[in-house]
Amino acid sequence: MANKRTKWVVGNWKMHGRLAENEMLLRSLLERCGSVAETVRIGVCVPAPYLAQTEALLRGAPLAWGVQDVSAYPHGAYTGEIAAEMAAEFGATLAIVGHSERRAYHGEKSEAVALKAQRALAAGLTPIVCVGETLDERETGATQAVVGAQIDAVLGALSVEELSRIVVAYEPVWAIGTGKSATVDEAQDVHAFLRERLAAKDASLADVTLLYGGSVKPDNAEALFSQTDIDGGLIGGASLKSQDFLAICKAASTAHAV
Repeated sequence: MANKRTKWVVGNWKMHGRLAENEMLLRSLLERCGSVAETVRIGVCVPAPYLAQTEALLRGAPLAWGVQDVSAYPHGAYTGEIAAEMAAEFGATLAIVGHSERRAYHGEKSEAVALKAQRALAAGLTPIVCVGETLDERETGATQAVVGAQIDAVLGALSVEELSRIVVAYEPVWAIGTGKSATVDEAQDVHAFLRERLAAKDASLADVTLLYGGSVKPDNAEALFSQTDIDGGLIGGASLKSQDFLAICKAASTAHAV
C-alpha cells in the first residue's frame, strides 16, 4: 500500500559535470519539471565548484540544490573541506552526508557522519544521511546489524528536534553503480526497519523521509516508490540524463497519487 508522505527525488551528480553540460541539464529539467514539482520535492546535489552556476540557474525555481558532503567543522585549518555555512551562502538547502563512497574511499565513520548532519542542520541545510550494507554483509545476514549501527550513531548524537529535520537514504552498497537494484521487497524491508528504529527513538520520528538509492531507473522507480515506507529516491547515474531523471520524478508523482 502506497503512503501519502511527500515524495522526494534528489539527484546525486557525484564527480560529474562541466559548465556547458550542467546548463543543458538544468535548463532541460526546468523546462519540463512543471506540474511534477507540485507534488514531488525535486533536488540536485552538485559538485561544490558548480554551486554558483546552479544557484544562478535555479534561483526562484521549484528545484532545490545542495552539496554531496560538508565538513564536520564550522571553520578552521581543514584544507580542502567545505563548511555547511559556505554551501548555504550559495542557496543550497541539501547536503548528502555519509554516502557509501565517502565511507569506503575516505574512511568516514558513523560518528563523523552524525557530526556532519549536525553541521548541516545548524547551517539550515537538510542532511540526507546515507546508510547501507555491502554485498558480503547482506549475504551473511548482517544487513540490519550494519544499517542499525549506522543510524544509531546519528540517533544517539542528535536531538529529537534535529532528527525530525533529517532525511535518511538507504543505499545498499552492492547496488550502487553496478546496475543491480534491491528487489522491491528487499528495499521495503530495510526501510520498514529504519522507520521502526526512528520511531523507537521517538514516536514523532515515524514520518521522517526515507529514500532508496541504488540503481533506481525509470522502469523500477514507480514500484519502489509505491512501497509503504519508501518516500522517494536518491538518484545517481540516472540524474545525469534529464529524460531518465524526469521519468523517475513522474514515477514518484504517480506513486504519491495512488
